[in-house]
Amino acid sequence: MRSTLTDIAREAGVSTATVDRVLNDRPGVKERTRNTVLTVARRIGYFDGHTTATNGNQRVKLDFVVPAGTNSFMNGLHRHLLAEAAHQPWLEVTIHAVEGFNPDRLAATLHGLAGHTQGVGVIALDHPIVREAMRALSAATIPVITLVSDILHVPRIGYVGIDNRAAGRLAGYLLARLLGKGESHKIALFAGSLSYRGHEEREMGFRHIVREDFPHLDIVELRESGDDRVRAYEEARTLLSRHADLSGVYNIGSGNQGIAQAMSETGRADQLVFLGHDLTDTTRSLLLSGVMDAVIDQSPRVEAREAIAMLVRAIQGDAGDYHPPRLQVVFRENIPEI
Repeated sequence: MRSTLTDIAREAGVSTATVDRVLNDRPGVKERTRNTVLTVARRIGYFDGHTTATNGNQRVKLDFVVPAGTNSFMNGLHRHLLAEAAHQPWLEVTIHAVEGFNPDRLAATLHGLAGHTQGVGVIALDHPIVREAMRALSAATIPVITLVSDILHVPRIGYVGIDNRAAGRLAGYLLARLLGKGESHKIALFAGSLSYRGHEEREMGFRHIVREDFPHLDIVELRESGDDRVRAYEEARTLLSRHADLSGVYNIGSGNQGIAQAMSETGRADQLVFLGHDLTDTTRSLLLSGVMDAVIDQSPRVEAREAIAMLVRAIQGDAGDYHPPRLQVVFRENIPEI
């Protein structure tokens, strides 16, 4: 039977609320306490660490396919996947970084894993050849999960990530409240690529809440940046030159640094409300400087932990529990440790 939060709390000498904060990577816990809780959780098998004994020290090989490039969140997820594996010596994790918006290369990478892995996690484009590659892995009895951005109608065993539609609605609510009621405002959106279902869902959620509750907001443009800071900078410069009366910007994907640079160079940083996603070193600095007003965060540490646990449980035939990452709004005044 899998250990529970109560088991961890009793062994670590803390409350279940503290355990919940640690496991969901939320602030308000001392680093020593955090380390104690995680150590106890691993020792009593909460993260399926007991597989070393039950599988006779047999190694488990997992592969994760993630986008290459300058996306700080993806790079952070890469690091957390390897760090999580380092705590479990029976586990071998390999990261494959591929060009994020090239479905042919992504599908070829997935096909190449057949016969060489026991489980696959993928941040995947919603594209026919990618879906077929995922079906081929499943047909070979290799469990597959999606991370960060989900794909429907493929035989994956689960999705690890936030509710992206809810994240988009939250962004719309925040932007509207920060801009204020009554007066009309022009706003613009940036996306990495709408071929990522997660980015499409965030846009959908944002547009829905604006249409339902904040009709005084006028969405004038949506620009795709390819999750690249240079392209995001160029797109932002073009946008700002076309809309002198723009009031707000919501960046669905990566490229916050490029957008912020364009805003600063054109003298618009103090005039625009700027919201984005994922707490990284870059967005932390932008929050502190006041260029960004808020960041909607999903914890890559929690996603890495849950992705590995979900695949390991599937390999072992154990249903187990899934503890999804939670949405957290970060302002300059409540920046947690990364």
